Amino acid sequence: MGVQLGGLVEAKKVAIEDLAGRRIAFDGHNILYQFLAIIRGRGGEPLRDREGRVTSHLSGLIYRNSNLIEAGIRVAYVFDGKPHEFKARVIEQRREARREARVKYERALREGRPKEARLYGQRAVTATTDIVDDAKRLLTLMGVPWVQAPGEGEAQSAHMAQKGDVWAAASQDFDSLLFGAPRLVRNLSITGRRKLPRKNLYIKIEPEIIGLDTLLRQLGITREQLIDIGILVGTDYNPKGVKGVGPKTALKLVREHGSLEAALPHIRNAEFPFPVEEIRELFLNPRTTDDYRLEWTPPDADGIVEFLCEEHDFDRGRVMKAVEKIKRGYERGRERTTLERWFSPRT
Repeated sequence: MGVQLGGLVEAKKVAIEDLAGRRIAFDGHNILYQFLAIIRGRGGEPLRDREGRVTSHLSGLIYRNSNLIEAGIRVAYVFDGKPHEFKARVIEQRREARREARVKYERALREGRPKEARLYGQRAVTATTDIVDDAKRLLTLMGVPWVQAPGEGEAQSAHMAQKGDVWAAASQDFDSLLFGAPRLVRNLSITGRRKLPRKNLYIKIEPEIIGLDTLLRQLGITREQLIDIGILVGTDYNPKGVKGVGPKTALKLVREHGSLEAALPHIRNAEFPFPVEEIRELFLNPRTTDDYRLEWTPPDADGIVEFLCEEHDFDRGRVMKAVEKIKRGYERGRERTTLERWFSPRT
């Protein structure tokens, strides 16, 4: 699920309304997996229509995005393309984990253990080709642009942000920062109260912004060194990282020795599936494209109703409320807020 740098990052909390007028590129697959995992029935089952087709992702896209769009945010989506061969191992591990979770999910359902079923059901979600295609269709009807990346979606989002075509990349993972996104927005699609796994405890989830330049300045490192820290901790290209090395230890090693290569002689049992310089290069020069167009349009109300209500059994009244929010947000999104006065250009 991407590199984990939470122990090093100090994020700035922000209200959704403060992002009005901003263009923000969401990691499409990341968001779909969130919706598929979180939006489920009491027994842990995903939402489905009368034909048995999964609709959890569609529910998340229409209702969550309508709130963001109403607030004036220019939402765009970027979808993963073909993964790099270095990622084959982690992809197969995820597939196997989902297969195992699926077996446990079905067993828990049969045995009447709804809490366990929900837990395993969340782990078993898969964004199939049909699910991704339906998501793209709904986004188009909503007037939300989407981009097909040639490789990693987060790399493409970072590239678009570097060019200034979007203000920030949005994802739960920190990989966008390693790819060079000037700003990362987290928690934008899952704000509200969220139950902690296996605990009867809820926490408040709020949007937060991490500026790359600010982060590097606070840590006293370069972007190349941040990538080295990620490699030590573990990325999708080397998921295991180095045993016993967490973010703070990795930061200490890179600061002391200057680079990953220089630090390796001082680390016991440091092994990597691929040369570290090649892994680093995947973050510094990823596959991206300039062949995209970001254009926000008014929502196709009739098309949305036909797709969601007629084809997938959504409640018409609730869908129309979401459509009205999108219509209002389409106009509001062209306005700018006072957010620029709160953040410096380097934030």
